Amino acid sequence: MGYLAVEPITWEQMGCFTQLAASPHCGALVTFLGIVRADSDGTRKVQALHYEAYHEMAERQLYRWIQAAKMRWSLHDIVVRHRLGRVDVGEVSVALVVTAAHRAEAYAASQFLMARIKEDVPIWKHTVYDDGTSTWDHCGHDGEEDRTHVHGWSPRATGSAADADDWHGHRQRGRRRGNVSWEFQG
Repeated sequence: MGYLAVEPITWEQMGCFTQLAASPHCGALVTFLGIVRADSDGTRKVQALHYEAYHEMAERQLYRWIQAAKMRWSLHDIVVRHRLGRVDVGEVSVALVVTAAHRAEAYAASQFLMARIKEDVPIWKHTVYDDGTSTWDHCGHDGEEDRTHVHGWSPRATGSAADADDWHGHRQRGRRRGNVSWEFQG
């Protein structure tokens, strides 16, 4: 499958992805690039993101969501790459190319797939700040593993175990409440 990549996603690769997905039968090619930005919460700026994944499950889920999109819309092809490891500010963290005969289908499939990647694929984001602090954010996970009980993980001051339980309960009922941030204390 190969949807997850440790090496950087380059502009040259994006050109290859669009060529791979292109076809003379397609009138639309939608490209989405998620780029790490230097957000600031007023006191600190993002220096880099570090992504981890439950690799085998993430690959399977990405494949399933791609197949679901192809069944839902009349698409020609889909290319997805999500970075793992350290991704610095300005680098691409996720690349998505969708081709279809018409733009509405390509746009809809692109939005659908990015939502599924963020909500359902077991990928975690470690945000590293310029002041030396860092937090872990849940990018997409449906509760098979509770990271609050693994190797020193604990809720950030803005979250709690009760928030995590509440988040999982809302997620299981299809109403996502939001991300709970976690810090590694070890």
